[in-house]
Amino acid sequence: MTRGCVFQVSWAFQVSTNQEGLIVAALERGDLQDNVTAYAVQISGEPRLVLVPFINTSEPLLFNVSFHGLCYTVGLLVKLGQSWSRPMKSVPVLTKPLPVRAAYISDYREAPETGVVFDIDPPIRTVFSRVNISYTEGLERRSMLYKDFYKGKTVFKHWLPGVCYRNITFQLISEATALQTALTSHSDVSHRPLHHRTVPFPPLNVSHRVLTLSRRAVAGGREAAARQARDVPLMQEVETQPEEDVVFEEEEPTPRVSFNTTQNVTDSEAEPQSYWLDPTEISPADRDEEFVNAVVSEYEDSNEPGSAMAVPAEVPVLPTRLPPVLLELRWLPPRPPTSYDGFNVYIYRDGNSTEMATVDENTHEFFTELTEPGTYRVQVTTLSSSGDCEARESSADTGFTFYLSPSGELLEELRERPQGVSVRLLDSSTAAVSWAPSAQNHNGSLVSVLSTTCLKPSLSQRMENTYCSEENSTSDIISNLTPGAQYRVVVYHTNGPLTSPPSEPVIIDIGVRELAVYPLGPTAVVLSWQRPYHVAFRKYILQTFFFNPVTLASEWTTYYEIAATASVIATVRVTDLLPAWYYNFRVSMVTWGDPPLTCCDSSMVSFVTAPEAPHISSVDYSQGVLAVRWTYGELFIDLSHSRMLHWQVEAVGKKGLPLPPGDIYNLTVTACTERSRNTSVPNIIKLEPAPPRLLLAVNATHSSVTLLWSEDGVVDYYQVLCRPNWASKETSRKRKPITSTAQVLTVSGLVPSSSYNCSVTSFSYSSASRPARITVTTAEMNPSVAAISALAVLSVLLISLLVLFLLVLRKKHLQMTR
Repeated sequence: MTRGCVFQVSWAFQVSTNQEGLIVAALERGDLQDNVTAYAVQISGEPRLVLVPFINTSEPLLFNVSFHGLCYTVGLLVKLGQSWSRPMKSVPVLTKPLPVRAAYISDYREAPETGVVFDIDPPIRTVFSRVNISYTEGLERRSMLYKDFYKGKTVFKHWLPGVCYRNITFQLISEATALQTALTSHSDVSHRPLHHRTVPFPPLNVSHRVLTLSRRAVAGGREAAARQARDVPLMQEVETQPEEDVVFEEEEPTPRVSFNTTQNVTDSEAEPQSYWLDPTEISPADRDEEFVNAVVSEYEDSNEPGSAMAVPAEVPVLPTRLPPVLLELRWLPPRPPTSYDGFNVYIYRDGNSTEMATVDENTHEFFTELTEPGTYRVQVTTLSSSGDCEARESSADTGFTFYLSPSGELLEELRERPQGVSVRLLDSSTAAVSWAPSAQNHNGSLVSVLSTTCLKPSLSQRMENTYCSEENSTSDIISNLTPGAQYRVVVYHTNGPLTSPPSEPVIIDIGVRELAVYPLGPTAVVLSWQRPYHVAFRKYILQTFFFNPVTLASEWTTYYEIAATASVIATVRVTDLLPAWYYNFRVSMVTWGDPPLTCCDSSMVSFVTAPEAPHISSVDYSQGVLAVRWTYGELFIDLSHSRMLHWQVEAVGKKGLPLPPGDIYNLTVTACTERSRNTSVPNIIKLEPAPPRLLLAVNATHSSVTLLWSEDGVVDYYQVLCRPNWASKETSRKRKPITSTAQVLTVSGLVPSSSYNCSVTSFSYSSASRPARITVTTAEMNPSVAAISALAVLSVLLISLLVLFLLVLRKKHLQMTR
């Protein structure tokens, strides 16, 4: 059965928790056994197993746990003799979490209208999985479970704007599963309930219109202050700049609130011409009120007849007064579902708060008369105040600024900051500032220059004496600059005393020039650069950017710092680079500063280091296939991040690739990147010559045979040897091979009708190939051919004898003649 947060089995052994969070274990009669000397409970869930014996079996055992909201397992042990038994019965119990000690609610900075940050202070040694957040919204009590608390904080983004949430409480919930049953335990609520009101949304489409009133309209308005400002036909519009287009037309009269004791008034007729008179003249209205407004001299007895008429009237010299101006505000309600009770209107003149008024939620317009010149700042906010929570206003900026001159001229604020600001150095000490044209009308621009390095070095090392404090100028040319210094340039557009938001600051600096990289090998390069001749700086900083295969990250790291020298050209050697790796090198000049200010990040060059030379480890040639293996670099370098493009295997011989047999090759392996390569040490290999292919016997006669074959690979010469099959080995050995450089050879002197075993062997670089063999048989001798051959031989012999006989006779004849 289940009692509170405790799960119990059907055994008599009872385990529960009390209100103080203690575990209570009690024995029933069914748990008592014979021959048992003692009973105890074993509690698991603490850092170590805890064994607590029963002092009295009739009284429950109490155990104070170290952790709250954690599931403990309580087992019953019995003692037989001198040893305790294993747990006979086990009961899981979930302890009660302690309550939240304190809670705080604050606005979510990114969206205070709908988001809040809950911050609770949970008790120590309390385990909980979720938090039950309860609150009252209007007249309804709501609750939600939240589990994404990190270090006691979480962000909730789903409340309504401007609503008062009351009696907010936090209750910790602990959950566990034991014996396929879910256990849940809730903490008490002991902290002070909280109240929080979200920020309401601001009013929408706040627009304004400034209208000039004629003198007659003002006078008539003072006589009939109850007339409505929107019915004034004598208004002459000066200038209007609503945030959105608003059509000014006649509407039904509505209540009007004025900041001034003088009400906004109208006249029933519109005057086409201006009613402003020359400041030195007296207006008709002033003439009508001359006896009221004029400064009269004091007199002793005002009751004397004609005493008032006896005083000569002095014409006062009145200062130029601001023409009467009407400020008209209109807006729309905030976007739903905002809860609000009204709107606050604030008017500031020259930075001082002049007036503030509150209107109800059904009023969406406001009128007031401006009587003094100056810079006005007007703000309209949404007000939410109902309920027990503190009243709050909308925080978004819905205000506007304008300048009203003494003559009644209206200058609107500039909301757009200057765009496209750029600074171009004309020489080492002069720069020109330019910017893009603005869509808003303005009557001037202001250039602000400030040195960011002037006050850093000591007086003895200081080279700057200008722009140490911010200086403003209306010129777009900046002069008297110190090379090597840094300047912050900001541009403002001006409209009378009003200024636009500042442009993005532009930093002027002078950097190194002609940065170049010269490779020294796969792991080293030389960097060289030049600096301007007239420049003040503290040191150079050389930085590298590459992918680190150990950390698997790319970032700029400082490699070397070089103190400033008088030399214009500087060089440095960079070592310990990774072969075939992409690097960015950047040289910056560091000026004085804390932290030091750097310039010239544009002085950067990229470079891919040369690859290492591969090492040929083995070469194997088999069945016309050459297998080459090589190693490259260190084993822990992952080549997938390198700039290695491909490998080039080259074998240089008489004929090149594909590798024909019988040749000697100079074998190399080259590692190639996009701009460099590195070749291994050459490996000399010699391929054995291949035997001739397609050995054929053609034109066999009784005494000769012609052999024909094709060349395979590189061959210097061939040796042909024909041995008769019937001859002995000694006879065969006496027969010498025939050498030939051609691929056809006729072997003669063969015996007719005999079988010969002929072999052809290729020789290349004094190396012999396996012989190619073929068996040939000579043709039989024809009898007629033999007879003719014999007669021919006899004829030749007879002719030879005859010639010899004639020669002998000739010799004897000559002797006899003598």
